[in-house]
Amino acid sequence: MVQTNGSALRGALTEIFMAAVKSADPHEALIGALPEKPRGRCVVVGAGKASGAMAAALEAAWPDVDMQGVVVTRYGHAVPTRKIRIVEAAHPVSDAMSEVASMLMMEQVKGLREEDCVIALISGGGSSLLALPRQGIALADKQAVNKALLKSGATIHEMNTVRKQLSDIKGGRLALAALPARVVTLIISDVPGDDPQSIASGPTVADGSTPAQALEIVRRYGISLPEHVIKVLETPRPPVTAADIEQDIRTIATPSGALAAAASVASKMGFTPLILGDALEGESAQMGIMMAGIAKSIKQHGVPVKGPAVLLSGGETTVTIGAGGAGRGGRNTEFLLSLACALKGESGIYAIAGDTDGIDGTEDAAGAIVTPDTLTRTERNAREMLAAHDSYSFFAASGDLVITGPTLTNVNDIRAILVL
Repeated sequence: MVQTNGSALRGALTEIFMAAVKSADPHEALIGALPEKPRGRCVVVGAGKASGAMAAALEAAWPDVDMQGVVVTRYGHAVPTRKIRIVEAAHPVSDAMSEVASMLMMEQVKGLREEDCVIALISGGGSSLLALPRQGIALADKQAVNKALLKSGATIHEMNTVRKQLSDIKGGRLALAALPARVVTLIISDVPGDDPQSIASGPTVADGSTPAQALEIVRRYGISLPEHVIKVLETPRPPVTAADIEQDIRTIATPSGALAAAASVASKMGFTPLILGDALEGESAQMGIMMAGIAKSIKQHGVPVKGPAVLLSGGETTVTIGAGGAGRGGRNTEFLLSLACALKGESGIYAIAGDTDGIDGTEDAAGAIVTPDTLTRTERNAREMLAAHDSYSFFAASGDLVITGPTLTNVNDIRAILVL
């Protein structure tokens, strides 16, 4: 029987969201995807918000294997390991430790032989955590470019195209450095479509992008770059192709799998789940307006599904910051504040949205919850705060933030809207 009590519905939303997170637990996901144990050396490298937990899971699965290596994760996401060194660095903009970690990894894969095996543990967030600038540019240049990309409204695929062309480790170049050793890549996906080239900018994956494509993206979004960075992007270099490296890529957890887990839990609660897809993109605020319209249609007309139902979606929306700057917030809280404004307190509609890594943007919340009385639980002006991109502050005042702490996995954002 479906609960209609407000407190129970908030609990149901939280349980649905956490089911998605738990489906991507590295310790569960990694076990069935491991290759045969190597005959020679076992070197572990990796990058991403889940890479530390993945390293610990690998050590637990192969306690008898002599391994060494380095992985880099976000500050606050490290876990205890015995053999694999975990380096913490900054996200979403690289810092000096991102460069240190990249150099350590390239050193680890030097001089390997055919009988050796490199296990690459890759997850979302790895792109900014790996920073090995191309000759002619410095880390400060990459930091400036990354900040500009994050504010531009570019998609994650476009951002990663630019990042690869300014890097000597991304776009398959880590795998190239490891030759002739075998490289097995284990991936927890956080991108629409699970394209391995896009996850952490594919350090061990063949890539066909070019500097010219990166330069076109920079110009399309009006990003101003120093002349020496433009010169680097105007300098052709051959991509790392599938003919250059032997690829063994295994995706162990995905956004679609997380949505399926959330749908299963929702169904057991008595809701009819409708998965709208794992690759929804666009401006967060516009997505909120669109989703409010779908939720109202379900409530008023039973279309596209009859209530009680839950709308589930994934994918990474964007927040384009204007010249005036922004308050505090991430793409999930911005989506939710827009949704709340569009719903205008409509009864019987509740929602949650959050990043499965536990960090929405740069704040300490995974996301937030919207209920019919969200707008009236604080005196703050919701529309003004939405225009100022200050959604975190709004939900902090209304008491609706969802704070999980680092979850040590990452399958991107999960949105769930309950309609009674």
